[in-house]
Amino acid sequence: MTLRTTTDKATGVAVLTLDRPERLNAIDLPTAEQLRLFWRELRFDDTVRAVVVTGAGERAFCTGLDRDAADAVPQPNSPYAIEDPLLRIGPKSNDCWKPLIAAVNGMACGGAFYLLGESEFLVADPSATFFDPHTTYGMVSAFESVLMAQRMPYGEAARMALLGTAERMSARRAHEVGLVSEVTEPGGAVAAAVRCAEIVAGYPPEAVEGTVRACWAAREATRAHALALAPQLISLGNQPAERQGKLYAERRRGGFRLR
Repeated sequence: MTLRTTTDKATGVAVLTLDRPERLNAIDLPTAEQLRLFWRELRFDDTVRAVVVTGAGERAFCTGLDRDAADAVPQPNSPYAIEDPLLRIGPKSNDCWKPLIAAVNGMACGGAFYLLGESEFLVADPSATFFDPHTTYGMVSAFESVLMAQRMPYGEAARMALLGTAERMSARRAHEVGLVSEVTEPGGAVAAAVRCAEIVAGYPPEAVEGTVRACWAAREATRAHALALAPQLISLGNQPAERQGKLYAERRRGGFRLR
């Protein structure tokens, strides 16, 4: 198992940990399936009323889709269809409306935004950094940019998507633009997120889940239209797989600016 879950039955809070630190908690196909099953099963578990998601180790929260997994996902020839294994790794895409709080430590990039985009809010360690590598490697940032454009000002989301690996957003800057709600003391992100989750889990679950659904509904129409366009943009704009691999090998160790 590449997920680790601990549940405090007394408080109703579960901590979900992406447990692949040797791969910077990148999501492979088995992990994506485990996440989907976790949310589907959680819908029927009344002992859990709030969830905190984090990543194992100090280097990364999650670095998105594992490159080995990306090579294992065949794509249709039509530009109107796309196979994306990360589309169902979050709670909302699995019809689960229990609140999710993200505790971000280290790098959070690319496909990590699928989970962050379906979180109610983010708490970050000072070490947290955010970036989107897609354009650097000849790929369209579509689903990720849709989700991030709903969490911060357009200019900040566009800058992150367009500058790729050349720049990373610090936890401080993420807090300034509203992506992160709280920057904790070093090493304190999970504890801070759990404190918030315990408060929320102590309220009547029907009221909490209804509030989550209402907040999501406030932006869902725009999000639905944008996500419907994403597959065509990816199919038309992505470089061929061999070109992506070459760019990845050439540029993955390049320098970056932290702001």
